[in-house]
Amino acid sequence: MNDVIPENSTSPADHRPVIGVSLKLYFGLAQTRTWLADVAALDDALAALPRPVDLFVLPSFPALADARELLSGTGIAFGAQDVHWADSGAWTGEVSAGMLAEAGARYVVVGHAERRRHFGETDETVAAKTRAATHAGLVPVICAGERRGADTGAAVEETLAQVRAALAGAAPGSEVVIAYEPVWAIGAREPAPARHVRIVAEAVRGALRDHDVRGRLIYGGTAGPGTYGELAGAVDGLFLGRLAHDTEGLRKVLEEISGG
Repeated sequence: MNDVIPENSTSPADHRPVIGVSLKLYFGLAQTRTWLADVAALDDALAALPRPVDLFVLPSFPALADARELLSGTGIAFGAQDVHWADSGAWTGEVSAGMLAEAGARYVVVGHAERRRHFGETDETVAAKTRAATHAGLVPVICAGERRGADTGAAVEETLAQVRAALAGAAPGSEVVIAYEPVWAIGAREPAPARHVRIVAEAVRGALRDHDVRGRLIYGGTAGPGTYGELAGAVDGLFLGRLAHDTEGLRKVLEEISGG
């Protein structure tokens, strides 16, 4: 593949910036409640930003009711880290998209690399979960990215295969978020090189244009303060992990994206 960034690599001006935060399984219930209260306290700062930024947080399932309570009255949305593809039935331990929507969730992660690696999820699984989420009115956060540090052309090919498979399950006209997360950059010391991310992001934009969805693109993989400045114009925001455990770090990223 030609390793040149296309001239039209800027994102459309109407793509409102968005930040997502997943707590994964790092916090217990009491610690999650404390963190959610700290996030809720950022609402005034969020409202005072130079331009609007959407913020959503993804605690563990048992904390969804706490998120609904503590984030009520703020502009901060919440969601879940996984969903099942079935509406109901004999699926012990699973949670349906309809139940998540009933609980007040707005977003849900599908296809995360850890789900693929540890639980054997496939492109077909991700498409089914995307279908369930969008039909329930949820916004799927579709994770995609190459497994190993490959050349940019191979990274584009692998990532696009995942994105296209997932989008095939999206309801027409639905809203989606694509989280480009190179697997080798998750938990690494540094994010993926900006040039690499920009080229993959442009290809993902093309896939979004090819489907009847309203989509935004965010980057995850050791993202933090300074990451968005390197990627501004290529992505619509960031998908944060442990950096956002400290809400002061989250505040800095919000301010950076708002001014970008």
